Parts: sequence; C-alpha cells; structure tokens
Amino acid sequence: MWVFSSLGGYRRAWIAGDLVAGLTVWAVLVPEALAYATIAGVSPVVGLYAAPPALVFYAAFGSSRHLIVGPMSATAALSASTVAQFVAPGAGAFVAMTTALAIATGAVALVAGLARLGFLANFISEPVLKGFIVGLALTIIIGQVPSLLGIDKGSGDFFAKLWDVVTSLGTANGATVAVGALSLAVVLGLRRVAPAVPASLVAVILGVLAVEAFSLDDHGVEIVGTIKSGLPSVGLPDVSTADVGDLVGPAIGVMLVGFAEGLGAAKTYAAREHYDIDANRELLGLGAANIASGLASGMVVNGSLSKTAVNGSAGARSQISGLVCAALTVVTLLFLTGLFEQLPEATLAAVVIAAVIELVDIPALVALYRVYSRALGRAYGVAARPDFIAAVAAMLGVLVFDTLPGLFIGIGISMALLLYRVSRPNVAVLGRVPGTTDQFGDVARHAENAPPPGIAVLRVESGLFFGNAEFVRAAVRRHIEPDTRAVVLDAETVPSIDVSAARMLGALAADLERDGVVLVVARDVGQVRDVLRRTDGGPDAVRAFPTVQAAVEAVLSPGGLGAERPDARSTSHPSG
Repeated sequence: MWVFSSLGGYRRAWIAGDLVAGLTVWAVLVPEALAYATIAGVSPVVGLYAAPPALVFYAAFGSSRHLIVGPMSATAALSASTVAQFVAPGAGAFVAMTTALAIATGAVALVAGLARLGFLANFISEPVLKGFIVGLALTIIIGQVPSLLGIDKGSGDFFAKLWDVVTSLGTANGATVAVGALSLAVVLGLRRVAPAVPASLVAVILGVLAVEAFSLDDHGVEIVGTIKSGLPSVGLPDVSTADVGDLVGPAIGVMLVGFAEGLGAAKTYAAREHYDIDANRELLGLGAANIASGLASGMVVNGSLSKTAVNGSAGARSQISGLVCAALTVVTLLFLTGLFEQLPEATLAAVVIAAVIELVDIPALVALYRVYSRALGRAYGVAARPDFIAAVAAMLGVLVFDTLPGLFIGIGISMALLLYRVSRPNVAVLGRVPGTTDQFGDVARHAENAPPPGIAVLRVESGLFFGNAEFVRAAVRRHIEPDTRAVVLDAETVPSIDVSAARMLGALAADLERDGVVLVVARDVGQVRDVLRRTDGGPDAVRAFPTVQAAVEAVLSPGGLGAERPDARSTSHPSG
C-alpha cells in the first residue's frame, strides 16, 4: 500500500491511543498554529488553514507513524524574512506570497523526493542530528518562557533571549506565573503518576476553565483572543510566475530546515517504537503537505518536534492520530474557534515546554564524550571525539546562528573531522603475540607483543587514497631504524586503495630498496590486490604474501626473500 503506507498492519488495540493522541495534539496545534502564523507575518487563522491539508497529505505520503506536520516557529520565521524581501510586511500581497512560498517549498521537496535525494540525509550523522535536536528543543523552550512568565519576548539568538528572560524576571506577571507553573505541574505530574491520562489536554481544559471562572484575562493573563471562523478558499495564490521563480532559491533553504527538523523528530520516535524511516518518502510527504497547505491558503509547514513529542507522549501508534487532529481542526474552523479564544498563553507554553523538555538529551551528549581512549587520543589528537564535537557544534550552531546555519555547521564539522581522521590514519606497530607463531598484535596496546628482529611490521588502519598517501609514506619511514632490514605492511585493515596510493607504495619500495630495506605487503585481499596488480608505474617492486608470518619468514630465511613477484600474485593468494 504505497499511499497511507504508514497505516499498514494497523491494530484495533491502537484506536484508543490514537484517538486520545489526536485530541491532545489538536488542543496544542490550534493555539500554536495561530501563534506561528503571527510569526510568519500573516493573519493567525492562516495557521489553522495550513494544518488539516498538511496532516492529511503527510499521512498519505510520509513514512513516520508519529510525526505531526504543521506550522512551526523556525520555518514561520524563515517565511516572514523571505517574503519580506519581495513584499512589504502588512501589504495585501504578503499573504499571497506566503502561500506561494509554501507551494514552492513543497515543489522543491517533491522533486528531491522523486529524484531519491533522501540519501543526502545519510550525511547528517546521528550525533549531528542529536545535537541539532537538543539545540532546537532549547530554542523552543526559551521561546516559550516569556509566555509562561508573562514578560515581553526578546529577540536574537538563544543566549540573547535567555539574558532577556533573566533581566525581565522583575516584570513577571504574578497571575501568569501561577497559571504557567500550575499548568506545567499538571502536565509533568500527570505524566509521572498517571501516564495513561492525556496530561496536555487536561491542562488546556483547566486553563480555559480558570480564565472563565476567575476572569484571569482581567488580571494580566494573556489569552489567545479572537479567531476568525470558516473554511479557507482553495486554489493558486494570486502571484506572477516570476515571483514564484524568485521564491525557488529561498524555498530550498526553508525545505532543508523543515526536512531536518521533521526527519530528526521522525527518527527519534521511530527508534523508540522500532520501525524505519524512509528519507525519500519523508521528502515526498513534506512536499505534498506544503503544496496542499499553499493551495488551501495556508503557510509553510514541516514536521514538528514539539507536537510530535506531544503525540508520542499521548499514546499515538499511527497517523490515525494526525487524521483525527486534522478533522478536529476543520471542526474548530467551523464551530469551535471561540473555545480557544480563552486559552491562556501560559498554559500553551507549559504544554510545549513539557513536550520538548525530554528531548534535551544531555546524557546522550555525555555518552558521546565518553567514547574515548588514550589510544584514540594518541592516534587522532583533538579529533579523537569526533561525534561529540560534531554534536556540540550543531547544538551551539542552532543556539547562536539559528536553525539552518546550525545544521550546516554540524554537518560541516562532522565532515571536516572525518576527512581529518582518514587523512591521518593510525599506523600501528605490530609484534608477535606471546605463545603463538603466526599472530601479530598492536605493540602500543600490548607491550608484551615482540616485534621480529630487524623487521618493522606495520598496520594501516584505514583505506589508502590520495588524501593520506603522503602521511602513510612518512609514517612508514619514521618506523625504520638503523638495523631495519624490511618493512611488512599488513593490509588486512586496508579496505580500499586508489591509484595514487598504489603508486606511492611502488615509489616507497624503490626508495627503501636504495637504502637496503625491502618493503613487502601481507594480506592484500579483494579490491586492494586488484588495484595493486593493475596500476602502471606503481607497485612493481612490492612483493606480496598471504600472511604476515609468511612475509616475516621470507625476510628471515637464510636465502633472503623468497617471495613471488607481483605478476604472480594470483598464485600466492589462495583466497581474497
């Protein structure tokens, strides 16, 4: 079942959880959609217009069972800044350009999905994604704190907003603080003592009832306010083809931010429930959701970290919860807009904070930091903790430079560390393991391993290519002592080699031979042997042996090296 494939294998036992989760997400999505539409510079109701078609079309084409798609703060802010480059905020054409940006973003995502470019997500490593999610969750939390306390919202990066909160504590509204604190206590408390109860929904209902009962809005407690009712018009926005063309470039950036956040949230909950995410289908789902949103007079949408967290914690098992939420949002537009007009913003902030706080996974970052040993430190220096560094770089990038730059910073640092490590591979010195005749191990890790007299047995722990060929050449020469007769290069841990590295070995063998040192290769199997045999001007002077022990015995035999020449390699290796 290609359409709605995420519903495959649905079980009746999941219905109750999906219904409750859909109801809970609806209670969070409606006021959030109103707020994020305001961030995008359009009427609050535009956020509600976007939600139902986005939820339905993502459920049809996406691969996650838990991801909730809708307006989000990061893409809403990008939408506002992008459209403002072409139309002045507040102008009549601003809404039309906003919906056109949603369509352009959807088209870009659809093309990427149909071209099967989802593999590019593989270059976003799990640690980078973890750091990105932690940074994004912290950004969402600090963005909600002013509403929780009844203070003015600051601007700038995470740290600027945090400083604004700290310096504005004296202006906090007491009634708002009480509502926010009690709402947060209700959500976190019920989640702990009664996890089956939809805590977020309970908090929303109690917040609305409190406003009605005690007229909290007269005591400085901000509420959502008036919401326009009715369904949107459907069709293409009134913009020119040239305007749409101008939006394609910015739409790529908006799509990348939305895809990264949605993919991160989808993978987080897929890992918890033990199923797989298809990155290409995620692109298709994102594309279909944005096009549907734009055609329904909506705004840019993407997978929501916070609402997915609410969905998962409320017991969702499939996209039925999203479809339920979509249906309830339509009902809201028609009949229930007045219900959320009395919702305290502090309660909404508490629900969002409670949903994402568990995604601030500091223990995961600590676990990445602990992936270290002295041997790794000796081999790679500052790059010995690449995953931790990349995760922290992505997190700080999001906190300081915003969402899209933070993601690129994390990816860039991750790739740079990878290149650094493969360009400086560990070259281990091997010695014979005591009590054996043919086993060799790393001397640095086990000092009892004894190197054969006059022979340097070395193991390159990486593929050999143009980027590390000169480093390996220098490393081999550093291990040559005055009494060294031969160098045995154990190639078992060399999975691949290119022409540049093969020629380097040939030139190195010739150089060493002039110094009276023989270079031989042991255990060069598979593609390494193929490249060595077929490289012109390369390894003609390099002899090969099936094992390290065979190479050592050939060097130590009274007749000198009894090795076969490279053109006889096929008979000197029984397998490979």
